[in-house]
Amino acid sequence: MTILPLIFTSGLASGINAYAVVLLLGLLGRFADAQSVPHALERTDVLIAAAVLFLLEAVADKIPYVDTVWDAVHTVIRPIAGAVVGVLIASTDPGSLSEVAAGAMGGTTALVSHLVKASLRMAVNTSPEPASNIVVSLLEDLSVAGLVILAIFHPWLAASIAAVLLAVGLLLVWLAISRIRAFRARRRARRAARAAGAAAGAGELSRQA
Repeated sequence: MTILPLIFTSGLASGINAYAVVLLLGLLGRFADAQSVPHALERTDVLIAAAVLFLLEAVADKIPYVDTVWDAVHTVIRPIAGAVVGVLIASTDPGSLSEVAAGAMGGTTALVSHLVKASLRMAVNTSPEPASNIVVSLLEDLSVAGLVILAIFHPWLAASIAAVLLAVGLLLVWLAISRIRAFRARRRARRAARAAGAAAGAGELSRQA
């Protein structure tokens, strides 16, 4: 069942950059004769729309805090894109996987990877300089391109790499949340200590008066 790893990988990549996935799949299907790519993605109007939206995302995704707003808007768009791509891929090989299951897999994987991406980018935005944001965005774009191309020619290898990347991303999110909680706890403790010190100082002054 070669479409299964392709659906999983395209779903994960859609959660990072759905427009890049649609554009790359369409180009590979149209010019590289990739049989597993749905014909609907090869249409000229689809390719043009995907290219324009990809360029918009390429700019917005590299601007600190603008990328957070962009991610928030795409919390719905990316899972839907992952589900639609999954359904279209399943339609190219009828009987191998139901379109409902394909849509569920693509949409769920896209949602999880999107949440991981959005969470990590929020952590990156705490950096005072914009260079880290640009570097991370470029790495994401390159990862999506590499995974999609690999998924067409070596689907199971691509799916294995995608699964590892997703696991690493979830681990990084967990570590980031743990550090944020620890930082907030230390800040609350310092505030409580300063408040207690100020109260003690005020009490001492009142006794001296």
